[in-house]
Amino acid sequence: MTKRTLGVSLLAMVIATSANAAQIGDVFYIALENHNFTQPSDAPSGTPEQLLGNPAASFLNSLVTPGNPAAAFTSYATKYQNVSPTLHPSEPNYVYQVTGKTGPLNDADPYPSNIVSGANLGQLLQQKYGTAGWKAYQEDIDLVPNSGSVNQPGANSLTSTEAPKTQWTVPTTSFSGTSASYTNSYNGSDQYNYAVKHNPFAFSTATNGGTATAPNFSPSNPEAQYYAPLQQLQTDLNDNAVAKFNWITPDQYNDMHSSLKTNFTYNGATYLAGTDQEAVALGDNFLSKVVPEIEASQAFKNNGVIVIWNDETEGDEDVGSTAGYSGTEIVISKLAKGNAASVGAYYTHASDLVTWQNVFGVSGPGGYLGGVAGADNLGALFQPGVIPNGIPEPRSWAMMLLGFAGLAVAGRRARRTVAVAG
Repeated sequence: MTKRTLGVSLLAMVIATSANAAQIGDVFYIALENHNFTQPSDAPSGTPEQLLGNPAASFLNSLVTPGNPAAAFTSYATKYQNVSPTLHPSEPNYVYQVTGKTGPLNDADPYPSNIVSGANLGQLLQQKYGTAGWKAYQEDIDLVPNSGSVNQPGANSLTSTEAPKTQWTVPTTSFSGTSASYTNSYNGSDQYNYAVKHNPFAFSTATNGGTATAPNFSPSNPEAQYYAPLQQLQTDLNDNAVAKFNWITPDQYNDMHSSLKTNFTYNGATYLAGTDQEAVALGDNFLSKVVPEIEASQAFKNNGVIVIWNDETEGDEDVGSTAGYSGTEIVISKLAKGNAASVGAYYTHASDLVTWQNVFGVSGPGGYLGGVAGADNLGALFQPGVIPNGIPEPRSWAMMLLGFAGLAVAGRRARRTVAVAG
């Protein structure tokens, strides 16, 4: 072995080590509502329609169809569950997704009494990466009510459709309604419906800037910069200014939660107002616009990851068994297995939290947040070696230099061995 060959080999080792330590780029979660990905044929009466094979969800199904061009970078789980069939409604599942522990077992706003104590993923990312750590893109939060300031109580009609950035606040109050001055960018309706229960970071004082008993609606709240209206997503993608971890919540008409008061036409089919299939079509229409928007960005091309996720399985709580029920967990990334690879591992929300703590190397008090230690990470959805199997130990520059020094010593010893052998 020549000195040149040995030097190249050592450099390759260093480069490989660095690449393996930072494979995943920016992560984008798109949160959907209240529909099973699959469910048994004898699901209880009233259970919403499943998504797999649903004609109203043509875009989502293209992502999980092998050979479809839309599925080139996708993998999906066939046995994804919320934490248990008894964990309902939405709010505790959203809270668990970022804290590893259940929140209040209701859908009430954070204040006056639903604040969740303890660390969350956003807080850990913020501590490590600052403002680049996380961001929550929430549809409708920039709408201005006819009284008070943006995101404060009393929003029953609108005076404008876009509030200036200087008025953005932490959105800890839900509001919904109809306004002739508003047109939804995705479904064309005049209805809006922001629900804090679908915004998990708003339930912790560490990431909402309030106290345990009172919100902080001031635009000077330092946490306000982490909550952006959904319209800001395209701007941030264009500017390559998204965060490491991005949580995207459509309003309740675009996340499959609710149907409109009017009919909705999608892909040539008209879905009747007030029907479950209309809610499915509304959510699929949203995905068909937002997913390509993200895929076209530099953030996605730089090993970014899109996760299409839903909060809870439906109907299994009535029968007390998860058999045949699964939630939606679709991963889109150049680092995924691709071509709609299906993975039958049993995953829950704990798997997501373990995965991103591993990927971003963020540790809470005692390591993993809440009760998620021991959960399988999402590694089987990705190419081998992409997802670390534990939270990487922080490596200082001094430790890295010591590592390089060790490689240098090994190189000198190898060269002496080669010289003696020669």
